[in-house]
Amino acid sequence: MDCKILNFQNRKDDRGSLIVLENLKEVPFEIKRVYYIFDTDPKFPRGAHAHKNLEQILIMMCGSCDIVLDNGKKKKKICLNRPDVGLYIGKNIWREMKNFSYGAKLLVLASDFYDEKEYIRDYNEFLKVLNAK
Repeated sequence: MDCKILNFQNRKDDRGSLIVLENLKEVPFEIKRVYYIFDTDPKFPRGAHAHKNLEQILIMMCGSCDIVLDNGKKKKKICLNRPDVGLYIGKNIWREMKNFSYGAKLLVLASDFYDEKEYIRDYNEFLKVLNAK
């Protein structure tokens, strides 16, 4: 499965912590879009889609949530709950974010600008795309 945990260097001192993320260094792609999810209701999942070519890194800035990843053959659940850990998600991975804690804030770094045609929002269509490759 094209995903991995990224442990970011925490530059911590008496003043607090600092994480630096740079294109093609800590982030394995050029960042073209940044967005964040907050004020989520824990009863409602987010995501439930895949991307054809987009790569992303998810970072839990505050609180926690579960990320369920699916490559069409197996599923993996990862709990994000630290701002110094990112989850890299590659192309053609179905993802769902759920079980957000109250006050959770999820930051997402994306390899390209928003393009609705890039999304696969139907799971059966996702499986068809995978089987066509």
